[in-house]
Formats: sequence, C-alpha cells, structure tokens
Amino acid sequence: MTADLVQSGSFEQLALPLFDQLYNFAQWLTHDRSEAEDLVQETFTKALRGFSSYKQGTNFRAWMYRILRNTFLSSRTGLEATATTQLDLESASAPVPETVESETPESILIERSNHHLLQASLEELPVHFREILLLCEVEEMSYQEIAETLAVPIGTVMSRLSRARAALRDNVRGKLKRA
Repeated sequence: MTADLVQSGSFEQLALPLFDQLYNFAQWLTHDRSEAEDLVQETFTKALRGFSSYKQGTNFRAWMYRILRNTFLSSRTGLEATATTQLDLESASAPVPETVESETPESILIERSNHHLLQASLEELPVHFREILLLCEVEEMSYQEIAETLAVPIGTVMSRLSRARAALRDNVRGKLKRA
C-alpha cells in the first residue's frame, strides 16, 4: 500500500482489497463459514466506525487484521475456540503436480496421511502459536506486520514463531514415532 493511497484513500479503497485475505483468516480461526462471514462483517463495521482514528502512514493491513483478531478473541466463538481452532489446510492452495502420471494411489495416500498428521499437530498447538504460524506462513506477513497485528514487540514475534515451529516439529515427530 503506498503512502499516497493511504493519505488520499477512502476506507473502501483501502479495505476492499483485503476482503478475501481477511475472510480466509477468519475462516481458519472460526472453522465455520457463517461465523467467518459474521466475523468479517463485524470487522469491517468496526473498522469503518473507527476509520477516523486510523493513523495515516501506519500499516492499514495490520490494523485490519488486529481488528479482526480482537473481534474474534472477544467473541463467544473466539473464547470457546481457543482450545479447538484448527487450520483448514485443504483450502490453502496446494501446488499442482507437473505430471499427473507421477501420482499413484500410494503417493496420494501418503500425502493425505501427511496432511492429516500436520493438521492434527496444528490443532494441538495453543492458539497463540497457531495464529502466528498462520500469519507468517499462510498470510505471508512480515515480522513487522505480525508485530503490529498482534500488538507485541517484534522480538516476541520472532521468539513465539521459533517456539511455535519447534512445538509443531516436536508434535509431528512424536506422532510419527507412535505411528
């Protein structure tokens, strides 16, 4: 987002390009289509009401994600889901194989079981680890954007991300040893 667009931009010019990203994030948090729609609608409503308090020159994307996250955490759904939120990895765009011939029933079974193993491991992580992995790896936010979104210092982002990756790695290894 350029500084000119932020300074001269209307709420719609700034917010509408973020709609799909915010909806995807909301759906991963809520794991329910209608709740995600409600969450995004509430986010846009709150952001529009508070647009006059938005500080021009700051990261608008992070500001919108923070509103969505805070709305989720303060909602009944967010409080209940902190222990059960799962990421829908199937909705994430997966690379398309270059040749269909390389897929065999065995390779498809292995890929699906790996997907389920990873999803189960992600589900077991605390919500603060899941959300930081989602923001970094799926939403591809920079550490600075994540820090602004979560309202934490950048050092906290880096250490939390490191601990989240280690916890995920340990969880997957544990599941593989038991399998």
